[in-house]
Amino acid sequence: MDQKRFEEAKRKIIGVDRQRLGIGTLSEKTVHAIFKDYYEPDEDHQEIPIENYVADIYKDGEIIEIQTRAFNKMRRKLDAFLPLYPVTIVYPIPHIKWLSWIDEETGETSPKRKSPKTGNPYMAFIELYKIRPYLSNPNLHLKLALLDMEEYRLLNGWSRDKKKGSERYDRIPVKFAEEVCIDRREDYMQFVPYDLPEQFTAKDFAKHAKIPVRLAQTVLLILTDLEIVVRVGKQGKSYLYEVNE
Repeated sequence: MDQKRFEEAKRKIIGVDRQRLGIGTLSEKTVHAIFKDYYEPDEDHQEIPIENYVADIYKDGEIIEIQTRAFNKMRRKLDAFLPLYPVTIVYPIPHIKWLSWIDEETGETSPKRKSPKTGNPYMAFIELYKIRPYLSNPNLHLKLALLDMEEYRLLNGWSRDKKKGSERYDRIPVKFAEEVCIDRREDYMQFVPYDLPEQFTAKDFAKHAKIPVRLAQTVLLILTDLEIVVRVGKQGKSYLYEVNE
């Protein structure tokens, strides 16, 4: 039995099935497809079967996964990959966004409007929370990719104007604005605002990081897990934190 030829045949069949059945390339969204090509343009290193899963990219003994949402669905993959390979998760974050609506009945697309919200790297922590137990693994690396993009949504929501609860159709990157890399535990220090008081609450952190308090609480929970900050007491009902020097 020629194991190498077997693996090549398996990869070829998976590739054919992907085109025929819409697995992978045909069903993946534009952001995912562009980043896969950005980080590895050679298709021979894309969609590689490893440990009963398919890695987005596998090259030189390392795995890259492009994950646009639902990090909880990555847990089983990480269980399989991390003991054997370094894994980099690329997480695209909308930075500046222009929104257009698509009428499903007519196919018409509305003129694009700029969203008042601007994305930032802290938004990744909502997803990182879902893989908290893996964040301290030295084989796990993260790239937070901030993108200016156009987003298209279907007018199929439950509200009167059909916008609330609507389905996202696709996102088209316009500009690669910033890349934040996390390769080791100490890299999480970049998320601690430099001008925080010596002891601080989640509300203080939110103010200095310019993020909502609820998001600050999630960030601090993860930074506490990673021993970047420590809880040192309470101020009223709020936890008090210090940076772990």
